[in-house]
Amino acid sequence: MNNNQIRLFVKIAESGSFTKAGVELNMTQPAVSRAISALESELDVKLLVRDRRSGLTLTDIGKRILVIFREILRGFDKVEQEISAEKGLGKGLIRIGAFPVASAHFVPKIIRSITARYPDIEISLHEGSVAEVKEWLETRFIDVGLIIPPHEEFASIPFFREKLYAVLPSGHALCDRPVIRVKDLEDEPMLICRAGYEPPVIDLFRRGGSRLNVKYEVNSYITALNMIREGLAVGVMSQLSLLSPPQNVIIRELSPDAYRDIEIAVHSLEEASIAVRLFIETAVELFSGAETSVLEPDTHFNMRSDHHEI
Repeated sequence: MNNNQIRLFVKIAESGSFTKAGVELNMTQPAVSRAISALESELDVKLLVRDRRSGLTLTDIGKRILVIFREILRGFDKVEQEISAEKGLGKGLIRIGAFPVASAHFVPKIIRSITARYPDIEISLHEGSVAEVKEWLETRFIDVGLIIPPHEEFASIPFFREKLYAVLPSGHALCDRPVIRVKDLEDEPMLICRAGYEPPVIDLFRRGGSRLNVKYEVNSYITALNMIREGLAVGVMSQLSLLSPPQNVIIRELSPDAYRDIEIAVHSLEEASIAVRLFIETAVELFSGAETSVLEPDTHFNMRSDHHEI
């Protein structure tokens, strides 16, 4: 078992194709097949199953081995980064996972800052729901993720706190109120985003002593805004989701105040590679302490950059 076999197996598992993995690693398909057969013979287990109907799938042991192999490859990458750092060279790979709103508002500026200083650092970005990002962290598919609590299995750093607001269709009876009590929403048909976005909203209604009457659950905040605009429900949404609301959507303060925390998560801060630590330091430097409000004039996204050390 060698480095090339490990990388090949991981590429096949992630791409779902012998051919795609071979092209990426500059190997012919017969060479790919031989390498995987040799790996399975050495380990004396079946790692992959190829079926015309279901395509390429991992066996149960293959799934467990994939997590270990990813960790091994991170070890190789960390060695290379340490050597590069000793020579004064900025190299490395950072695999980032983020849910769409966080990805859109934070990641581009972080990547620009890193690549401007270290153009040889490679960065790959994967967008998904909060639940997917947590799963990618757990399986070592990514090195670092922007997630929303709760979680227990990761090391995390508080990154950004965004306010939650009541969102109503134009003409709703509650629009005349500058501040809406959560108790006033008890009988309202509510819309929430799922897949990891729900905990802050559920906690808000619990603290406000109100029943959460969920009528619709969606994955996309854009879908949520359009459904609210059509008068199908009201919602409680985060400020980053409300920076460019559609017409005929009304945004109001909530009582009690409610917030959603965004955290930077890794498996272990102590074991994080140089490149991942660079991502964390850059993110905190750029955005920790940033403030914005969706109720400011013209709803501009006004950031204040404060410099902090981890």
